[in-house]
Amino acid sequence: MTEPAQTPRIAEEDRLRADLYNFLGLLLSGPPDRMLLDQTATLSGDASDLGQGIATLAKLARLTRPATVQSEFNRLFIGLGRGELLPYASYYLTGFLNEKPLAALRQDMAARGLARADNVFEPEDNIASLMEMMGAMIVGRFGAPASLDQQRTFFNKHIAPWAGHFFADLEAAKGSVFYVPVGTVGRCFMQIEAEAFRMSAA
Repeated sequence: MTEPAQTPRIAEEDRLRADLYNFLGLLLSGPPDRMLLDQTATLSGDASDLGQGIATLAKLARLTRPATVQSEFNRLFIGLGRGELLPYASYYLTGFLNEKPLAALRQDMAARGLARADNVFEPEDNIASLMEMMGAMIVGRFGAPASLDQQRTFFNKHIAPWAGHFFADLEAAKGSVFYVPVGTVGRCFMQIEAEAFRMSAA
């Protein structure tokens, strides 16, 4: 008789990290619907900068209608021709879309057995996809959970060089209201992750 496959045990701290990556990915992949706004409204934060960002986001989620946040999302990321922000690694690192950072990401995705979904037409180096990939790697949604070394390598190569800048731009964008605290949460979380990876490598 064969042993049942063991579900890998994920530390609570890592599950919470993955949840936050996935949450940011959801908010950045499209405008939140009523259900996601209602879920966001139940969040609470502590006295830290990250916690304050979460508390502000929860408050805005209670006050924001889906149609309002949809208009904001379109202004920020879609716009007429282009939105206020271009949330792609290639653009932030080279000034152009579909450049070397995207090619490097595709190589690493192929090595990990990750592929863009057939119904997704955005380049893979957009911020929402990278947040979702990181969350998936931590908990092993597409295979074995990534080791801390693998997580650190992926983060330092594809996220750390630009995500903090993007989230700061999102906080300061003219079109941002609901997305101001999304930027705060993302910026603070990227700082925490970068420091944790730096300390774990020491």
